[in-house]
Amino acid sequence: MCHQPMFKPPAKGKKYTFVIIGAVAALLCLSLIVLGIAWKGGYIGDQNSREKGLDLQTGAFTYRQIKAATDKFADSNKLGEGGFGSVYMGTLLDGTPIAVKKLSSKSKQGNREFVNEIGMIAGIQHPNVVRLYGCCVEGNHLLLVYEYMENNSLAHALFEHNNSKLESDWPTRQRICVGIAKGLTFLHKDSVLKMVHRDIKASNVLLDADLTPKISDFGLAKLDEEKNTHITTRVAGTIGYMAPEYALWGYLSYKADVYSFGVLALEIVAGENNIKYRPTEDYFCLLDWAVVLKQKGSLIDLVDPRLGSGFNKKEAVRMIKIALLCTNKSPALRPTMSEVVNMLEGRIKIKEPNMKVTMSEEQLVIGEIGEKFKEMKPHESVQTVISIEATASSSNSQPVSQ
Repeated sequence: MCHQPMFKPPAKGKKYTFVIIGAVAALLCLSLIVLGIAWKGGYIGDQNSREKGLDLQTGAFTYRQIKAATDKFADSNKLGEGGFGSVYMGTLLDGTPIAVKKLSSKSKQGNREFVNEIGMIAGIQHPNVVRLYGCCVEGNHLLLVYEYMENNSLAHALFEHNNSKLESDWPTRQRICVGIAKGLTFLHKDSVLKMVHRDIKASNVLLDADLTPKISDFGLAKLDEEKNTHITTRVAGTIGYMAPEYALWGYLSYKADVYSFGVLALEIVAGENNIKYRPTEDYFCLLDWAVVLKQKGSLIDLVDPRLGSGFNKKEAVRMIKIALLCTNKSPALRPTMSEVVNMLEGRIKIKEPNMKVTMSEEQLVIGEIGEKFKEMKPHESVQTVISIEATASSSNSQPVSQ
């Protein structure tokens, strides 16, 4: 992964800047062309337009087509509901299965996510990133059409214990963890538009028929920009997965995704939700418990008991250590995602995470986040957007080195 300051152009300066500007301009032109095709073809603004065959290459869909594909958005086709809208399963006329995210056009957040999602992943293809087929902008309807994932989300597989696909399969959990890490490496380092996802969690990782993980939901993603985006006045994400420097001070870098990945990796090992799991009253989340187990030298106790003896203890402990390294209180001490992939695949050694069980600065940080969580209303614990005032001046802060 790049070893340059976060959100700062490399030494090539102007050349790098022109590449980014060119990529963004090309993406905007593509969006305008798609909307132009949709308008000219009667997909937008013409309620009486005839039913037409769907063309995945154009990315333009009519509301009638999507309504037909989802059987009028039948409850039986509803896959779930997120902070910005509902998701439905559907089938196109050519038999292609799809997932449709139905956003509220009356919601500023819904509008923002719609535009952000199209801008971030239109045209992106990677084995571990969900593919966006296209969209529908018609009347008050805002719809995003994705490839369909047969096995729902990682959250469904891990936390709904009636699902047996991951209960006793350690190799699959390992493969999922590596796949997510590779997807994030692509977004941070290899994608034309490099970005911070900002909302990595189990419900935003989808699983296909082969249980291959695909990162989804780019509504909160933020592009790698040139200047001072490590300080922001709008912190967005999910409580329990946000890096402390970002949740408390608005300091954003790629390392925020690394932290979220670390929490998710612990969930994959334990089979428990970070913000809902409390082994005793002494601990308020899974990460808190993992830190204590590390100090006690009993990390193996974190492993999901549903795995029984069907797992490699050495590999499980290694994954937990990597997860704890990713959740270090200091973003500078967290690895990059490319380093995480190399550690998970055994190509480089794991650095010992520097964590203390005493009431250190780290626990104070965790405690502050815990207090924020306690103040949240029940419905906000799943998806929340927190507005904070950045007290630090961007001129006095330096971005984290990658």
